[in-house]
Amino acid sequence: MSITTLYYLQMKKENAHDDSIWCCGWSKIGHDKPMETDNSSHDSPVTTESFIITGGLDDLIKVWQLENGKLELRQQLEGHSLGVISVAVSPDGKTLASSSLDSSLILWDIASGDKLKTFETGPTDVWTIDFSPDGKHVISGSNAGKILIFTVESGKQEQTLDTRGKFTLSVAYSPDAKYIASGALDGIINIFDVAQGKLVHTLEGHAMPIRSLCFSPDSQLLLTASDDGHMKLYDVVHANLAGTLSGHESWVLSVAFSPNGKRFVSGSADRTVRVWDLDTMQCQNVFKEHNDQVWGVKFNAESNKIVSVSEDKSINIYDCPL
Repeated sequence: MSITTLYYLQMKKENAHDDSIWCCGWSKIGHDKPMETDNSSHDSPVTTESFIITGGLDDLIKVWQLENGKLELRQQLEGHSLGVISVAVSPDGKTLASSSLDSSLILWDIASGDKLKTFETGPTDVWTIDFSPDGKHVISGSNAGKILIFTVESGKQEQTLDTRGKFTLSVAYSPDAKYIASGALDGIINIFDVAQGKLVHTLEGHAMPIRSLCFSPDSQLLLTASDDGHMKLYDVVHANLAGTLSGHESWVLSVAFSPNGKRFVSGSADRTVRVWDLDTMQCQNVFKEHNDQVWGVKFNAESNKIVSVSEDKSINIYDCPL
């Protein structure tokens, strides 16, 4: 049996938003489940709920519960204007950060839908955000070419990193917390040492905007995606090019590693979602179920499902072999 036959579209939620869906994420939250009897000496079992978060041009963030193959709307978060362009889920799965072209960055409680905090980012477009691995900081990139580092607890801006470049379209924290990477409108990639707060590598691997980038789970590789239709893998420590991946016929808008580190996924303006094997750097599967450009892709925590969101207003969920 070919491995490609193991991939399939599990479900499609059409018209999930009233306008284009620009970003997505997964959250897994554990809850204590009360025991049937009061005289048990055992701890209460913990149940987990799996959520998918989507943000769109309709200014809304929606929290969906995925259960028994169905996607049910749990929360609708209102507070942005001019479109929600980036979402990030905290490592514990409980908190959501969101940003918008209205220059706002908001923290939310995913389970309750409550707004927790609004950060003061100044008069800039907050185009991209990410949580630190310990969940204590949120970073943002903007059209000012700066990366702002906020402390979650206080909501205060703690540090600013200067990319020395143009509009920062993408940012990512390395899982080991040592590095922050950014991608810019002019195709420049910067890697910062977090502890020293200084720029350690500048890469010029792409000639067009870097829409998305992410670190591998072991923090050894940086994956970048560009409007030039290509993706590149870099060795983080030495900034050497480890490989170039081609296959999309238009802009690559979003990339994400699977948490188990075996593969990564990409979404493109060519309307496809592609799954890639890291060891061979070959495309394993191509999904063609979207009718317009794919703005966001993300693996779940178990690395066996992918969510994709698109200009076509739909949410697609795919099953993947482990």
